[in-house]
Amino acid sequence: MLAPATPAEPVIELTNVTRRFVSPDGKSMTAMKEFNLTVMPGEFVAVVGPTGCGKSTTLNLVTGLVPPSGGQVSVMGKPVAGIDPSIGFVFQTDALFPWKSVIDNVVAGPIYRGVKKAKAYEAAHKNLSGHENKFPHQLSGGMRKRVSLAQTFINEPKILLMDEPFSALDVQTRVLMHDELLKLWGDSGACVIFVTHDLEEAIALADKVVVLTSSPATVKSVYTVNIPRPRVASEIRFDPRFLEISRVIWDDLREEVLRGASRDEARVAELQQ
Repeated sequence: MLAPATPAEPVIELTNVTRRFVSPDGKSMTAMKEFNLTVMPGEFVAVVGPTGCGKSTTLNLVTGLVPPSGGQVSVMGKPVAGIDPSIGFVFQTDALFPWKSVIDNVVAGPIYRGVKKAKAYEAAHKNLSGHENKFPHQLSGGMRKRVSLAQTFINEPKILLMDEPFSALDVQTRVLMHDELLKLWGDSGACVIFVTHDLEEAIALADKVVVLTSSPATVKSVYTVNIPRPRVASEIRFDPRFLEISRVIWDDLREEVLRGASRDEARVAELQQ
């Protein structure tokens, strides 16, 4: 008789997290309050919210770069205690060495981690056909981003944290990068937290979209994106389900954007007095 399947445990879990900091003028500020978030194995979670609400703080807490002021942050069942080597990062700006070729940039990570050179180069060649010997200054913005993705995925991360990775790209290139990311992620099995200001981007990529309140951030709503995979980012935006999900989430998000804008206006008026 087969044993019952064991329920999957969260890979990332933030429980009743509060994050406070001291502003340059010495005031105590609360960035997050009673914040709860769970990411399951292989899950792609997008986080959206008003500007300055604490989206990037979520990633910093998972990495251990900043500690919670209250509550608990766990990664793979253990409290966070420093940067875990199984976590990969992709940010808006790339981290390419300008004096190294594309292929040498990509293999730098695994070689540093102890992977044999031959194995590292073999893995890198799979995603860089035709561009291996170019240098960063010879690449378009889209190609630089593709190299950044290759740099990250070659290390086979179990967790991928992405902070506005495509925001500097033009719309057409961004859509191509969405498809590239979905392919690499689908092959990897990693779980993802993807921070973005672009609601359409969030819906096109994610299994669920988390809407944050204006500062101090807490989780306002979590929406499941019930659009089957595999997805093609350039086509999914015409799916009636995509349009309906966009409408529902935007109605929710808009309230927080307006609330945050009103709060910012009040602060400016206070400073001008």
